[in-house]
Amino acid sequence: MNRRGVIRRGIDITQESAERALLVTVAAKRSAGRWSAEDSMAELAQLAGTAGVEVAGKLTQRLKAPSKTHYLGKGKLEELISLKDSTSYNVVIFDDELSPIQQRNLEEILKVKVIDRSALILDIFGRRAKTREGQLQVELAQHQYLLPRLAGQWSHLERLGGGIGTRGPGERQIETDRRLIRQKIHRLKAQLEEVRKHRALYRQRRKKSGSPVVAIVGYTNAGKSTLLNTLSQADVFVEDKLFATLGPITRRITLPDNRAVLITDTVGFIRKLPPTIVSSFRATLEELSEADILLHVVDLASHNAVEQCQTVEDILADLELADKPRITALNKIDLLLDRDKTWDEETAIKDLADERTPLDENTVLISAGKGWGLDRLLKLVSHALDDISHPSS
Repeated sequence: MNRRGVIRRGIDITQESAERALLVTVAAKRSAGRWSAEDSMAELAQLAGTAGVEVAGKLTQRLKAPSKTHYLGKGKLEELISLKDSTSYNVVIFDDELSPIQQRNLEEILKVKVIDRSALILDIFGRRAKTREGQLQVELAQHQYLLPRLAGQWSHLERLGGGIGTRGPGERQIETDRRLIRQKIHRLKAQLEEVRKHRALYRQRRKKSGSPVVAIVGYTNAGKSTLLNTLSQADVFVEDKLFATLGPITRRITLPDNRAVLITDTVGFIRKLPPTIVSSFRATLEELSEADILLHVVDLASHNAVEQCQTVEDILADLELADKPRITALNKIDLLLDRDKTWDEETAIKDLADERTPLDENTVLISAGKGWGLDRLLKLVSHALDDISHPSS
């Protein structure tokens, strides 16, 4: 790891000086879903900003599916090349994970650094990881991402024209790098397995203490850490950026019935989350499977609240947690209110509840920042724990 980027060779994205990026996405007809191309591009811009990259422009193409060789169609690719003069971009960021062939071909044509969404997220995770565990998890994900992309790192040898003295050394160097990265992956997995065992022992001690566990989940920047801070008077780092915190943080709080519970904040989810992240953060995500209740925090003020909520539910289903007892906290309600009117907690929640009735019995309107609705939230937690302890027949 170094300050200029994620790994010395391969995922070198952000530097000390801000880079100017042209953002590119394909609105594939066959995978058209809940997210519009505009919303997808807006989120990519947020990710770029979080990584310290200046957005120089955006380009969208509608295709049945991205090109297998260049992601974009020929005409759109020529348009992307022509934008270089007017926007002065020196890096292009694509909104999907590129195959090694796509990335290599694009760099050959564009003559600039080409980054995909997965590498961008990995770069942000690399910046945000503060704990030793988080750094190990991110480093493992980075190496797993890099391994299939090594061939492109030695393409300069092929430009010499092939023949004696060119192809052979390149192949030997690639194999050397692959072997070194595989060895590094093996060591990182062994270190993380020790972390996993340590976490398992910690969870066993927690169970013996008799304190139930509530795990906070949600889309990145939904307000999970703010909620933890407000409930526990903790000092968890909070910032209005994606992935402000990564590692799980656990605090003890007291419910209205004087029962003590442990509440854990976990890594935020995002659409198109790289598979390497999910596999590398297995030890962290196991906190969710061991929790008694999942507290799903939703940013109600986002116009993509429904899409973000469904993304989280889809990931939980992939993690085989769809049947875990759930409470949904619709957060940031203060941002939905008339700024010219003076609001108190009771009136604000009543008015918004009237607009959105009927609310599910396990759903609550809150403002984690202002502390609104948290009494009812904690009562719902108490009731949910009672249901677990005394299930109805």
